Amino acid sequence: MPRRTATMLASTLVLIALLCAGVLIPVPYSEMSPGPTVNTLGDARGEPVLQISGHKTYPTSGHLNMTTVRVTGADYDMNIVEAVYGWLAHDSVIVPHDTLYPDGKTEEESTQENAEEFSQSQESAKVAALKELDIPVTSRVVVSTVVKDSPAEGKLHAGDVIEAVDGTAVDEPEDVAKLVTRHEPGEKTVFTVVPAKAAAAAEKAGREPEGSKDVTLTTRKAPADPANPSEDRAIVGIQAGTDHTFPFEIDITLADVGGPSAGLMFSLGIIDKLTPGKLTGGEFIAGTGTIDDDGAVGPIGGINMKLVGARDAGARYFLTPDDNCTAAASDTPDGLTLVRVKTLDDAKKSLDRIRAGETAGLPSCSAG
Repeated sequence: MPRRTATMLASTLVLIALLCAGVLIPVPYSEMSPGPTVNTLGDARGEPVLQISGHKTYPTSGHLNMTTVRVTGADYDMNIVEAVYGWLAHDSVIVPHDTLYPDGKTEEESTQENAEEFSQSQESAKVAALKELDIPVTSRVVVSTVVKDSPAEGKLHAGDVIEAVDGTAVDEPEDVAKLVTRHEPGEKTVFTVVPAKAAAAAEKAGREPEGSKDVTLTTRKAPADPANPSEDRAIVGIQAGTDHTFPFEIDITLADVGGPSAGLMFSLGIIDKLTPGKLTGGEFIAGTGTIDDDGAVGPIGGINMKLVGARDAGARYFLTPDDNCTAAASDTPDGLTLVRVKTLDDAKKSLDRIRAGETAGLPSCSAG
């Protein structure tokens, strides 16, 4: 065989071997890419995203789109070729696998966690929107979860309304832990609660829950904290949360979406439907951001992928959490104007300006 032919054959075989290795050898990375956007004022799969009954609603127009990010699954084994292609592509990001699935979290566990965060974000979005409109919302501290084999198991249940601990009234979930940790492990503490069934019946009837009872629990020592190994903190094995009673029904219907990042856009959609006039002025506005009960907007992950998704869907303005502004401004798609927001009220005022055509005064993002 001529030397030149042998060299070419050897080179070809080496190239084939490298390509095979690139395809077969997994690497510890995952991919993030732009996901679909959904207009909170419109329909998804034939159903309105926001449905309100028991209160007057008004016509809306334009778009208030929530944005999403696609990610590869926890069990997906990315190969070298895919990783390199993702690094070179402008519309995707390759990140360490542990960034999306820390501590060996499975896809099922991640999906469950995202579903819980999404559900909580819906509740907070409703509360924040109604507070912004000065519509009263009743809030109660409840048992959110009970830890298996804990002092509370079998004595307290998810949904029980916590009225007091050791006779001291409870106003916020954080109050419960503060009152319990006043004890030494092994001491008794008394919870005054309305059982979940009685509380649910009262909520359905539109009245305050009645029938409280005292439950005595023996505290135990919390698991060791690596940052404070000598600390002897008392616990009873529950997670306290907040339950809200709304004066009318607000349903958010959206499947196959998880995480807390749609909170801001849900709140704005609710406000638009509950107030006369058209909040967007007919404009295509997208955005993202977590929201708490008081209307504070928090940061999210995958901001640059959400910008690309919003631009591709036709958005002109993007409501951007303040803490995401620097990253967003470093790589903003052409034709998309970033609008910085810290609170729901900030977002609402910016929409007022966009509707009035006063866009020169919009709070903007800078790259630092």
